[in-house]
Amino acid sequence: METRERILAAAERVMREHGLARATTKEIARAAGVSEGTLYNHFANKEELFLCVLREQLPGFIAAVVALPRRAGTGTVRGNLIEVARSALAFYTESVPLGTSVHTEPARLARLREETAKRNVGPQKANESVAAYLRAEQELGRVPADVNPEAAADLLLGACFQRAYLLPFLPPDAASAASGERFIAAVVDTLLRGIGAR
Repeated sequence: METRERILAAAERVMREHGLARATTKEIARAAGVSEGTLYNHFANKEELFLCVLREQLPGFIAAVVALPRRAGTGTVRGNLIEVARSALAFYTESVPLGTSVHTEPARLARLREETAKRNVGPQKANESVAAYLRAEQELGRVPADVNPEAAADLLLGACFQRAYLLPFLPPDAASAASGERFIAAVVDTLLRGIGAR
């Protein structure tokens, strides 16, 4: 395994164990078996490292939402939204424990905001991509013209995020694959009934 990949894998483990706020670059370097200087040869700061962990260690959701607008007119709206909701729930379930502690540190949150702006990334990009997909489906007549694509995207991804946040508080069977699939189908079907999509 290359040095950069070792650092990313170690960062994911350490951030999962301690949260972003309490994970130190020194500890991440030690877990990767490299010096802290070597870590900084590959990553400018902890915020960049965190973004790379999300993008490279948990890539399924990002790929799904980036590709979603190009899928307009293919398959069914329901099938496409179920696929993105499935990816979203898996991603949020993995990433919420990694990043929620960042909200307790205003200075770190500001640096993370700067880093995402510099790279033109961030959590809002997923919502924008789902909204773009729904807008494209509107143009094809598969989603009614009076639907607000941004609100529908927020409802879908917001439900997945909330489910991921709540999972540690729910009974253990709520985290099962079958429970997740029932949740996704119910959310997508309710959303589609609400927006009257064909």
